[in-house]
Amino acid sequence: MKKIYDNCCGIDVHKKLMVCCFIHGRQQEVREFGATTRELLTLAEWLLLGGCQMVAMESTGSYWKPLYNILESSGLAAMVVNAQHMKAVPGRKTDVKDSEWIADLLQHGLLTASFIPDKAQRELRELVGYRKSLVQDKNRELNRLQKMLEGANIKLSGTVRDINGKSARAILEVLVSGDAIDSKKYDEMVAEKKIAGQLKASKEQILDDINGIMSPLQRQMMRVLLSHIDELDDHIKELDDQIDNHMKPDEKQAVEAIKEVTGLGVDSARIIISVIGTDMDRFPTDAHLASWAGMCPGDNESAKKRKSGKTRKGNKLLRTTLITCAHSAVNNKNSYFYAQFRRISAHRGSKRAYVAVAHSMLIAVYHILKYGVQYHDLGAGYYDQFNKERKINSYLKKLKTLGWEPPVAMEGQTA
Repeated sequence: MKKIYDNCCGIDVHKKLMVCCFIHGRQQEVREFGATTRELLTLAEWLLLGGCQMVAMESTGSYWKPLYNILESSGLAAMVVNAQHMKAVPGRKTDVKDSEWIADLLQHGLLTASFIPDKAQRELRELVGYRKSLVQDKNRELNRLQKMLEGANIKLSGTVRDINGKSARAILEVLVSGDAIDSKKYDEMVAEKKIAGQLKASKEQILDDINGIMSPLQRQMMRVLLSHIDELDDHIKELDDQIDNHMKPDEKQAVEAIKEVTGLGVDSARIIISVIGTDMDRFPTDAHLASWAGMCPGDNESAKKRKSGKTRKGNKLLRTTLITCAHSAVNNKNSYFYAQFRRISAHRGSKRAYVAVAHSMLIAVYHILKYGVQYHDLGAGYYDQFNKERKINSYLKKLKTLGWEPPVAMEGQTA
């Protein structure tokens, strides 16, 4: 078999150990290195001195990332390979054999590199991923706050639309201080514009809902919760500024384009761009992108029997974001995604329907980035019109098989 590389290296990556098989010419050298920065730099220097043309490693957890970063900064070409794409070595499995097998496959060009974005995009992905985790932490704290208020018999959620809004925070600050809110105090807060003049309930109902029984311990815990929520808000705003400064002009333009898709917003659009980038040439078709993202059904079939259609594992950040956006998209009853969800959930269940909607959203994003087109929602009546024409044609065919001949004018219409 023809050799693609004369000098190449296969690395079996572990948490604290790197087993390297360096093939140069007809010779082969196996060495082991630790996972510290000093030893990884030594590994990179060893490969540079040997004139290594390409390095391949398995995508083992997140242990490959420090090694990949050091190889990249050292000017070495490296590829990360999905472990499922490599065949197992027959016989006893050892780390040395693994590295030799990777090097052998690499030398003959039998490995397919996984998509690894450039350093700037990886940093952007870390920023938006961390921001999303902070938003999730904030939502958990708001849920704890809601449970604590319910424990004190304070029905604040029935009074205000947003428990973390301006009016709710003004009410909570008074309650935490130990004061009660009577009719006079309420009027003063409205006059000072601390509370909105029109809330979900009447004034009398609001006063009944917000005056519960709160113990000193509950007040202390609520102060800590409110302080933590404020701290998370500050960190989220700081990250928003960092993300905006880190994004390139073409990435900002892409965010503005794809946020027009029903169910997507600025934050979700930023996450999508940070994961897939703006250059869709790396994905030959929209099906390749959907498969890479783990948003298409799996293919497990044997003896003409379909065993499972479970989706494959993709990028967790992208997948969870798309599923969340799908839940938002189907709430718009005038959208195509709402009609798609209703049609699929009727016979496949809501979970599969949400995945199908997320898949359609990703396909729309692909075409917007690939061809520069604008998003146009087909509307909730798209499937009705489509099914109507299909049923008419189906019934006409059945009538023809029974011997019915349509008029000449109708034949021209249905042709």
